Amino acid sequence: MSWQDLLEVALLVVLLAVTVPPLGTYIAAVYGSRADGSAPGDRVFGPLERSLYRICRVDARREQRWNVYAISLLAFSLVSLLFLYAMLRLQGSLPFNPTDRDGVSPTGAFNIAVSFVTNTNWQWYSGEVAMSHFSQMVGLAVQNFVSAGVGFAVIVAIIRGITRTRHRSRTLGNFWVDMVRGTVRILLPLSFVFALVLVSQGVVQNLGGGTTASVVDAASGSTEQLVPGGPAASQIAIKQLGTNGGGFFNANSAHPFENPNGLTNILEMWAILVIPFALVVTFGILIGDRRQSRLLGAVMVMFLVVISALAIFAEGNGNPALETRGVDQSISATQSGGNMEGKELRFGTSACGLWAGATTGTSNGSVNCMHDSFTPIGGMAPMVQMMFGEISPGGIGVGLMGLLINALLAVFIAGLMVGRTPEYLGKKIQAAEMKLVTLYILAMPIALLGFAAASVVIGSAATFQPGPHGLSEVLYNFASATNNNGSAFAYQGTGTQWYTVTQGLAMLVGRFFLIIPALGIAGALAGKPTVPSTNGTLPTHTPLFGVLIGGVVLVVTGLTFFPALALGPILEHLSL
Repeated sequence: MSWQDLLEVALLVVLLAVTVPPLGTYIAAVYGSRADGSAPGDRVFGPLERSLYRICRVDARREQRWNVYAISLLAFSLVSLLFLYAMLRLQGSLPFNPTDRDGVSPTGAFNIAVSFVTNTNWQWYSGEVAMSHFSQMVGLAVQNFVSAGVGFAVIVAIIRGITRTRHRSRTLGNFWVDMVRGTVRILLPLSFVFALVLVSQGVVQNLGGGTTASVVDAASGSTEQLVPGGPAASQIAIKQLGTNGGGFFNANSAHPFENPNGLTNILEMWAILVIPFALVVTFGILIGDRRQSRLLGAVMVMFLVVISALAIFAEGNGNPALETRGVDQSISATQSGGNMEGKELRFGTSACGLWAGATTGTSNGSVNCMHDSFTPIGGMAPMVQMMFGEISPGGIGVGLMGLLINALLAVFIAGLMVGRTPEYLGKKIQAAEMKLVTLYILAMPIALLGFAAASVVIGSAATFQPGPHGLSEVLYNFASATNNNGSAFAYQGTGTQWYTVTQGLAMLVGRFFLIIPALGIAGALAGKPTVPSTNGTLPTHTPLFGVLIGGVVLVVTGLTFFPALALGPILEHLSL
């Protein structure tokens, strides 16, 4: 790594250290209960929220049981999916379509609608080629906001169920209030400010269909080129802050219209990470024990640092296959060095590896380089990061949710080892909760490995690359879909009927087959009495417990995915 690369990492760390604690405190104030029921920003946001409640006939004072909370979430997601599907099918007849885009095919529209409703934002299409401005603004950007708002609602409900202050309770809050507050009071103001910053740095924001420009080299016979435009900055802001990741343009954040320079590159990585890490601070405040949040935050940082470092150094060391052909991959005044295939010259290998760790450690999925061009070990790093369940720090809500589920499993295992009833934050963890934990842990691997195996066996799945790299592409793409990430290894026929349907189903499993068991666990814990801590209670704020959580994550992931990884990226690396 050069000194410039180290400086970029240091600036990102400083930005996060400065902004995460106050944002986490603000989120806790938004969702924390005050004696008068007020929250920060009531004077500004209160009238808008009350109008939404009246329109939707929501009683904001009425709390819901966990199953009603889950049904409300599913109903909202279903309506959103049907609305977006219809919009995409009718795209050619809707306004704000200066480039005359036709409606999307049935299976393609299904895939896109599922993708954006589940916060995955997987894209088998080129945004500037397939989408109208209306679909981008009213369809995709709106789902970027509300799908992240659903994530806020889920994690807040889970925290309420776990906390000591809520015991023998039958409710977890109100889904509609939690979702609206996260969207209106957190995501909207942050995205508005961030979009202005991006526009100031050159990110495109207009309603034109494109600009005609004269080409520099007319040797190909063409003298003009249409440079695409559109409302990009407003969508880029929420795609990063909402851990969505869907690009306005096909090249995503490697495109200079989305990510023009080094400053926007750092700011967009900051935007990916800031809310997930802030939610860990929120957790500590809401449960009244910041030691717990510091421990979980440390576990998240450990995984993020290790995976990012692995990707950075694997790409920085270059591709041995190129060395044998005399390609110079050293750092010099004219190149950043390493494996530059698929990398942006503006960013180099280190910024690419750092972004890869951040985007797959969350459910973001945006990219500033092409992951399919990574070395085998470099490509395995973000793949494994997703297979961990995107817990470091994870997407809005779902990352902390996944780490808390692993914490419950760690507590249960520790309790079995010492012969005591497991407890977490004063709540006993018993058979009912562990059955739901098991469902949560098994859902993602079953979908990932099942659909990947079927894709390898079925010839029509359009897996173009042979051998271990082809298997790596299939594994990565379904790891991305089932973990609601959205990044891709590319070079597959993902626009085919097989992939648009199977990946759509994988996204649904990865979203709702995890959220529902997690809400069930929260509901069960909320109804339990709080038991006092004794000398025999396992402390859950110590480094030892952090190591136990990390060990549980590694063992579960290793036992589940190592055979597939051995046949994919590991075999490819050994064959270089």
